[in-house]
Amino acid sequence: MNHSTSRLREARPPAGEVLPGTLPEALRAELIAFRRDLHMHPELGNQEFRTTAAIKARLELAGLEPQVLSSGTGLICDVGIRSGDTRPMLALRADIDALPIPDTKTGVPYRSTVPDRAHACGHDVHTTAVLGAGLVLAGLAREGLLPNPVRLIFQPAEEVLPGGATDTIDCGVLEGVGRIIAVHCDPKVDAGRIGLRVGAITSACDRLELSLDGPGGHTARPHLTTDLVTAAAKVVTEVPALLARRVDARAGLAVTWGRLQTGHVCNVIPQHAELSGTVRCLDLGAWRDAPDLVHAAIDEVAGLHRAKTVINYIRGVPPVVNDAAATVLLTEAMTARRGSYAIEDTEQSLGGEDFSWYLEHVPGAMARLGVRVPGDTRGLDLHRGNFDVDEEAITVGVELFTAAALLDGNHL
Repeated sequence: MNHSTSRLREARPPAGEVLPGTLPEALRAELIAFRRDLHMHPELGNQEFRTTAAIKARLELAGLEPQVLSSGTGLICDVGIRSGDTRPMLALRADIDALPIPDTKTGVPYRSTVPDRAHACGHDVHTTAVLGAGLVLAGLAREGLLPNPVRLIFQPAEEVLPGGATDTIDCGVLEGVGRIIAVHCDPKVDAGRIGLRVGAITSACDRLELSLDGPGGHTARPHLTTDLVTAAAKVVTEVPALLARRVDARAGLAVTWGRLQTGHVCNVIPQHAELSGTVRCLDLGAWRDAPDLVHAAIDEVAGLHRAKTVINYIRGVPPVVNDAAATVLLTEAMTARRGSYAIEDTEQSLGGEDFSWYLEHVPGAMARLGVRVPGDTRGLDLHRGNFDVDEEAITVGVELFTAAALLDGNHL
């Protein structure tokens, strides 16, 4: 066990001692109402003006001094900071944007009121949990019970590649931060539980746009043309297969196409084809090599069919790689609040998350926050219009963040 991990294990409260900072019932009810209000008024990335204003107003009501980011949406707020303070802060990060899809839920009073907009990824829950933790920690700070300062980060545009985290970091939100933690809703985990993993917990995700060009012609004489339909079909099927033989299989580098468009009539070979898709990767090193590997594979396959290529490889996000010590901190925090039975191992997801950009600068970890109603068999999933949560998850998120803030201070 390394020294930092050992010290974190020593940070657990003595047997029988309960950590302060439990969530009062009145605040719990208020936070549920706050989450429902956000859910009814979803805003897309970099457009979260109402959301930002609502968070700011509630923090100010608690006597805190939130600062809106220079981009106009998103904000940070320090809790327990003192004049001239040089103690490293624990940052709690939430993302605040919604998705451009319709809310298809029925029978709930908090369904989205905005056409084709929905909080279908749980960012309203993330936001509410960090807000609630900030309010509880502010109370502890006033009583002298918060060991070290905490920074709340409410980040815009997580769903917009390469993610709003990059702009947020450029605003200086990590200055003075020693460690950062976050949660992400997981509809496959029951509310009341979290999933943890040391190492990569999400995957890298990039976007790929490709144009193929060549002289078209009559389908009666394909030998006199560049047969772009065949070329496009070969790129779709052979590029992923080729990459699978040029990268260690454990890296999990995968190209998946989502769009292929070419041609207009049955007897004319087109002159132009367009493809787009995603590149996902489990391994950080392979992700860094992915653009060159993908370019080479596309050019090789397209070249066999005399098709000219224009490739637009758009960097997305690297994997979220959980720091071991930060993961132990989350383990200790959840154990202190609900016991070790409330923690389960989780697998690495193929989804992308821009929390990874913070971890390029400071150590940290993300937990999967269970949001499934125990016994629910509907199979709700992220990025679907019917996505919803068991609101007990808000309480769990607040408990996790507040306990982590209290335990983190014991070993700094």
